[in-house]
Amino acid sequence: MSTALYPPLPSDPVLRLRLAPRSVMPRPIDGAWWPRSYDLLAELPSLLAGLPRAWGHITSVTVNGATWSAAPGRMLVFNQVVGLHRALAASAPHTVVLLAPGQGRWDLLVVPPDTTEEAAEPLMAAAASSHV
Repeated sequence: MSTALYPPLPSDPVLRLRLAPRSVMPRPIDGAWWPRSYDLLAELPSLLAGLPRAWGHITSVTVNGATWSAAPGRMLVFNQVVGLHRALAASAPHTVVLLAPGQGRWDLLVVPPDTTEEAAEPLMAAAASSHV
C-alpha cells in the first residue's frame, strides 16, 4: 500500500490590514487595508472577518464609487446584511468607511491593490501609527 502526497490545498490569502491602537481621541484614519483587487464583493468578506470583535457588526460600508467595481446596494456577509454605498467625494478617494450602529465609525486608508510591497509597507505603517 502506498500513500500519495498531495500539495496542501490553497488557503485564503492573508488579510493585509493594519489598525491603529485604540485611542480616546478621534483619528482621521483608523488604519490601512491593502486589498488584492477593487472587487468589493470579493474583498469585503475577508476584511469584515478580520476586524476586531469590539467593533461590533458592521452594517454599512462606503467606498469611492470611481475606484471600486460596481456592487449591489447590499450584500450578505456571514449571514448579516451589509449596506454598500458608493461616494464620489474627491476628498477621500482612497478610504473605506465602516459603520457599526452603537459602536462607531472607522475610516481605513485603502492602499491600491497594484502597489508594490515596498511601497505599501510604509503607507500601512504610517496609517496604523499612534502618531497620526
